[in-house]
Amino acid sequence: MSESSSATEFPYLHGFSATEQVRLMKQARLAESTIFHDIDYSGARRLLEVGSGVGAQTEILLRRFPDLHTTCVDLNEAQLGAARANLESMPWLEGRYSLQQADATELPFEPRSFDAAFLCWVLEHVPSPARVLNEVRRVLAPGAPVYITEVMNSSFLLDPYSPNVWRYWMAFNDFQYDSGGDPFVGAKLGNLLLAGGFRDVTTQVKTFYFDNREPARRKTMIAFWEELLLSAADQLLATGKVTADVVDGMRREMHQVQNDPDAVFFYAFVQARATVY
Repeated sequence: MSESSSATEFPYLHGFSATEQVRLMKQARLAESTIFHDIDYSGARRLLEVGSGVGAQTEILLRRFPDLHTTCVDLNEAQLGAARANLESMPWLEGRYSLQQADATELPFEPRSFDAAFLCWVLEHVPSPARVLNEVRRVLAPGAPVYITEVMNSSFLLDPYSPNVWRYWMAFNDFQYDSGGDPFVGAKLGNLLLAGGFRDVTTQVKTFYFDNREPARRKTMIAFWEELLLSAADQLLATGKVTADVVDGMRREMHQVQNDPDAVFFYAFVQARATVY
């Protein structure tokens, strides 16, 4: 979710630059087959997408599920502006979505307004995931499915060993945690959903795992991961979480691993499904 620090006093780790907005579109395409492999919104018509950002996932949702109309909410005006531009460039989506600025902890909708919900890489950035889920449940109709995809950052592994990458990654997670987010929230989704009154809760661990079996995809993922890490560099430097030497060392090591003939990239995340009664 694109949280604005002026509105929430919560600094968004990745920022809102044009470069970051392009990265989010790339990320959605790169992860689409893994994220959406088990998502099924058959029968749903009115979907709520919480933390829709630049509309990267919105396009995928509407393409994969042609009967959906998606209501997209995000707190940050810059992200909503980017989403509007991205979605308007696809005229075949016209009339199938709406964009609205809203705080996910106080959704401006009546109870039972939607028959499905979608959250992806959102709860890691909010200070109170439980409040968000309570609001999502409030606005969903009985029987509505919700799919939530979230990070589990302790799972990240890069081989060969890259000390500056690890220093940077720990600082990356420390910044998010110290700011009120949760880089490990994926493993907690089951408990959060049960406590929030959802039913039929299931969770699935999904992975990005690349080695010599898929060298081209491995190289693409490592290059993308460097972009993801660098999206936080300005904030990490400004807060003293890392030094310029660590940033430079991280970039150098990422390039080395990207071109290593025996490199391994591994990252796991969690996807939960639940329903409302």
